[in-house]
Formats: sequence, C-alpha cells, structure tokens
Amino acid sequence: MDKNIVLFSSESVTEGHPDKVCDRIADSVLDAALALDPDSRIACEVCCTTGLVMVMGEFTTEGYIDIPKIVRDTVKEIGYTDAAYGFDYKTCAVVTSIDEQSPDIAMGVDKALEYRAGGSDAALETGAGDQGMMFGYACRETEELMPLPIMLAHKLTKRLSEARKSGEIEYLRPDGKAQVTVAYADGVPAYVDAVVVSAQHEPGVNRETLEKDVVEKIIKPVVTDRWLTAETKYYINPTGQFVIGGPQGDSGLTGRKLIVDTYGGMCPHGGGSFSGKDPTKVDRSACYYARYVCKNVVAAGLADKCQLQVAYAIGKAEPVSLCVNTFGTSEYSDRAIEDAILKVFDFRPYSIIRQLDLKKPVYSATSNYGHFGNPEFAWEKTDKTDKLKEAVLK
Repeated sequence: MDKNIVLFSSESVTEGHPDKVCDRIADSVLDAALALDPDSRIACEVCCTTGLVMVMGEFTTEGYIDIPKIVRDTVKEIGYTDAAYGFDYKTCAVVTSIDEQSPDIAMGVDKALEYRAGGSDAALETGAGDQGMMFGYACRETEELMPLPIMLAHKLTKRLSEARKSGEIEYLRPDGKAQVTVAYADGVPAYVDAVVVSAQHEPGVNRETLEKDVVEKIIKPVVTDRWLTAETKYYINPTGQFVIGGPQGDSGLTGRKLIVDTYGGMCPHGGGSFSGKDPTKVDRSACYYARYVCKNVVAAGLADKCQLQVAYAIGKAEPVSLCVNTFGTSEYSDRAIEDAILKVFDFRPYSIIRQLDLKKPVYSATSNYGHFGNPEFAWEKTDKTDKLKEAVLK
C-alpha cells in the first residue's frame, strides 16, 4: 500500500437492527407526545429482545400516549410481521415503566440560572436539560458536506431495506449492516478499499445467489465505479449465514448506535444519545445546532473542514465553552471563525429550539440512516453563509 494512503471505515445499520428498532420506537413515542403537547418533556428509553419490548423513562406531557399501539405500529412498519422472525408486532409483549420528569431537573429547564439571577431576556427562560459536551462536523467530501465513509454506509443499508420492502430481493429480512472502508490519499478520498454487508435472509438461501445479489443490486448501484476498483474487496455475510437476527439474535437498546447516528467516527462524540429525547435535552438539540453551524461554515467557504465542540451546565442557558477546529483548512484562524460564529449563532436552548423549529414531531425520521446529511432536516440548511462571511471580515 502507498505510504500516503490512509484507510478509514464507517458502518451503518438497517431499521431492522435491534438497536435501531428501539431508537425508532423511542422517537415515535416522542413524536406522539409533541403532536399533542409541543412542550412535552420526554426522556424515553427502550429495550427489546425475543418477544418483548420494554418502554421506560420520564414523561411530563398534557397528552395521552398509547404506548403499546405506537410500539406495535412501529414494529410492523419496520417489517417484523411474521412470528417466524422470533419477534413480530402481533405477539411481542409490551411492558412500560413511566414516571414524570424530576422536579429538580425541571426547575433548571423551566427557568435558567441566568433568569433566576435577574436576567429578563426570554431566551434565558430555558436552561440546558443536562451538562455535557456536544460536537458538530462538516467537510467537503460529499455534496451533503459529510464524511464519505458514513454516507456510503448509510446509502447501502437504506438500499438493503428498499430491496427488501419492494420485493426486489424477496428473501431478505429486516436486520442488516454495512461497513465501508475508504482509502484517503493526502487527506482526500481516493477509492473504496473494502465493503462489508451482512444481510439477514430466509433459511435455505444459496450463498452464491446472496453474494451476487448484494454485490450487483446493492453495492454497485450505491458505491458506483466512481469509488470501486478492480481491487475493492467484498465481504458478504462473512459468518456464512445470517438467518437469526433482529431482537431474536441480539437484544436492542436505545442510544447504542451513536457513531452510526453521527459522523461514522470521523468526529469525536460527547457520549449523549439522541433518541427519545425532547429538544430541551442539549444532548440532542445542541448536536443538531453544532452541525448546523459547521455546515454553514464549510458552505460559506470559510474552511474545508469544521469541527465544533459546545459544552453546557445543567440549568444554565449560555454554554460554558465553545471550541472550533478547522484542521488547517481555512485561511482564517480558528479563533476568528469562532468569533464570527458567536456573532451569528445563538447557542442558548430556547434560541436553538426556535431557530430549528424543534418542537414539531420530526424525530422518527431521524432514527434511521443518520441524523445528519438529510436535506429534509432543518439543521441541514445553509442560510447563514452570507452573515458568516460578513462577520469573519469585521
């Protein structure tokens, strides 16, 4: 291998992966609450295993949420419709354990530390729902301004699900994973070195048929000749078969696919998950906002890569720190870009929620194939580029 070549891999999973089943249920419960009461405070966790889904958490809402119905409808929509899968929407048990949001947390979210100290700005009325650090990232590797490995992995798993649902590959089942290894030459994507696909299937499927179908109908239409070479390696169901899958094969849990949800490992992660959390939880909303900021920085041409860390204290509106890194890809200093960001963007939770319209029931759509890179999401818009350019020059 050329000494200037660096290999980097990212993975994605289908909506039928047990962890993603849980994420989807949690966000479906959240959406149901927000549709009835936009001010709902929801922290929903879900776990699942053979024949069982458990929904737990802290809910404060004015609406009635029919959790068992939401669970069964979601599981059905994902594709677990047959008891032969070891898990299906008709026969799975649904267990719930729900309490209200802690009043100790609520008092800091309802009125931020700055507001209680005498501040009168409306944006100080909402404090951060927890402490922690959140990261955003953007780069020029794809049209979505996302890292290439994770975008290719997402497109592969999405294509797997499409081929299953349409009947194009009729023997596929809901669970599946993909991993893409990209070769970088001097920091720029050059080619795809390896592709791994694990696709759950019915018993008795011929291995040669499966490998051919996955390569010809899944991988090649997605990765294309732009990135594939004669030396690209394909690993299709490397164990030999993948019949037992979904919650029967592995128990699932919310928040266990954080790197799949974000940047595929190209960017650090603060550790907080997204699924099942209303937007007062900065684990979610501040990560979305950090992506929004970084994407605008790159789209404005201020840097080829931008990473942003923002950190909060529970109950405080203003972040406690901000850190920008452009990895030497900008003609401006990181401090100059950070100053420009602070002139244009407002990182207080109240402002984040208003700017990105986060009280709407939009979260179920985020639970699969990444929270970033989808132009339909509000935090993917690039409407602050001109203001950033003006700010960095002042």
